Amino acid sequence: MRDVRENTAAPKPAPLTTWEALTEAVRETGGYPTRAQAEHLTRLVLTALGTHLTGDERVALAQSLPPEAGHLIASQIPLPHPLTAREFVDSVSTQLPESTPATARWDVSSVLTAVSTTIGPALTDQVLSQLPRGYALLFGRAELAAAMA
Repeated sequence: MRDVRENTAAPKPAPLTTWEALTEAVRETGGYPTRAQAEHLTRLVLTALGTHLTGDERVALAQSLPPEAGHLIASQIPLPHPLTAREFVDSVSTQLPESTPATARWDVSSVLTAVSTTIGPALTDQVLSQLPRGYALLFGRAELAAAMA
């Protein structure tokens, strides 16, 4: 008896939300007055995040987000070494007029927290495993130090 699974490719997972729902979640999380502002920030942050991820995590994240968001991640060339969380926020800040370190951190965290809520804890853990320490806070999570024995 032939196994019918041998020639079938795994189906591509459907995005968990729409672009409109994602940007509305960013707008609500960050308290932005317009969806246009939330969309702009979402595009900036996801484009920057796309330069930090590789491999299965990058593919899974891109497939779990709406096509517009997934394309922003997948179309970036990964950096040889990801920036620290602070450097990441600073790099986004340079693209935001009149941004301060505090407002840039708020903006990045608003987007990444909405993304984390959209993709769920398991995929968020996978994404965070590729990033340097310090990113968990940007994804709306506590970053706990490992207990010393």
